[in-house]
Amino acid sequence: MDAITFGTDGWRATLETFTTPRVRMVGQGVATYLTDEGWDAPVVVGYDARESSRGFAEELARVLCANGFDVLLPERDCPTPHVAHAIVERDLAGGLAITASHNPPEYNGVKFIPHTGAPALPDVTDAIADRLAEPDPLPDSEHGSVREVDLATPHADAVFNLVGSITERGEGDPDPTLDLGETDLTVAYDAMHGSGRGVTDAALERAGLTVERLRCERDPDFGGGAPEPAAEHLTDLIDSVTDPDSAPTLGLANDGDADRLAVVTPARGYLDENLFFAALYDFLLESDAGPAVRSVSTTYLIDRVAEAHDEAVHEVPVGFKWVAQAMADHDALVGGEESGGFTVRGHVREKDGVLVALLAAAMHAAEPIDDRVDRLLEAHGTVVQDKSSVDCPDEEKARVLGALESEIPETVAGTTVADVNTADGFKLLLEDGSWLLVRPSGTEPVLRVYAEAETDDRVATLLDAGESLVEPLVESHG
Repeated sequence: MDAITFGTDGWRATLETFTTPRVRMVGQGVATYLTDEGWDAPVVVGYDARESSRGFAEELARVLCANGFDVLLPERDCPTPHVAHAIVERDLAGGLAITASHNPPEYNGVKFIPHTGAPALPDVTDAIADRLAEPDPLPDSEHGSVREVDLATPHADAVFNLVGSITERGEGDPDPTLDLGETDLTVAYDAMHGSGRGVTDAALERAGLTVERLRCERDPDFGGGAPEPAAEHLTDLIDSVTDPDSAPTLGLANDGDADRLAVVTPARGYLDENLFFAALYDFLLESDAGPAVRSVSTTYLIDRVAEAHDEAVHEVPVGFKWVAQAMADHDALVGGEESGGFTVRGHVREKDGVLVALLAAAMHAAEPIDDRVDRLLEAHGTVVQDKSSVDCPDEEKARVLGALESEIPETVAGTTVADVNTADGFKLLLEDGSWLLVRPSGTEPVLRVYAEAETDDRVATLLDAGESLVEPLVESHG
């Protein structure tokens, strides 16, 4: 049991630790929790494209079934957003997804999504952790059933209809649809061998776009790398879109379980997720109104866009569960994180890289994303953000952060610290509008250091200052 820990978004570990007996214990913990909460509706169990994922999903299904729950399994590996959508659409008790998201193939993971379709908050994951146990089956006569269902079509229809309503909202069309075919756009899509293949590309084609596919074949080893849509892993996609003689005018990529999105544009290549978030919010505000929710590590450019439209921004700790909760609390128009996870009002409150890929294409069809970003930066000022990591064992994080609390400097890189935000770690707000954030990673044995300023050089200087502040505290133990 000690090896099972629920971090920012479920439990992930290498396959040496992520074993069948432990997965079965998670299944029993979930079954007991749902029973104690009075749920008897079916449970959905999804899984990603990893070699071990279908087997682990079947083990969870057996345990849940033996505890009296009917279980739904997708017909093939699927994006995690399919699981969240199915929970809400079918009024299920909850769902589980076997996925390690963007981690390398030697990892796997599991996350529980409650009946809301939004990520589980700590009170739920703590309750499940308290109930971890060896499977305790009911008599055979009380077992539930397991059946395969189509999760893809209902999700595809919902995404298509929502984006259609957003694009036509300003036109007042009572029966909106989505047809981007007249734009003659070609989009390059990179599935990174993950579960977005045959899903995101299909949604783009359904909208009338020409799609060029990269790595849209299933490979449980993801080509020997990690299905992480960072710039260094998307060189072919970037080369394709930035080549002036190439057809694609937009590049899109999902991570391994397709809940996140990366965007590539002709002028910028890999588009910083912060800039995409600002552009997306600006696009949505053209035909609707409402606040935005962003994590503490996400750009203040969102705040500037909001202010220009007399809207508010709600800042939350890192972790989409907090974004989702704040979206419900404030009826937010959009919520997102600098790591590329977003969702919008009218959809399930879980990040969805399929939905946002279609939104990105619709936004690009209305106005080239590079042009929109240029316009926003001209209006609100240049914003640059980057991050780095400092190695720190998980068991040392609390000590280091406790020590940091008494070591907050009066100035950072020559600029006075105007305020300190402690929503998630320590965010030092500087007088010149730049900021430095130090927080513990929820998935790796590191402390994350983030910085935002007006230039790349200034960001690099701030990151160096942050690392210099934290490293002595890590090394001081013992």
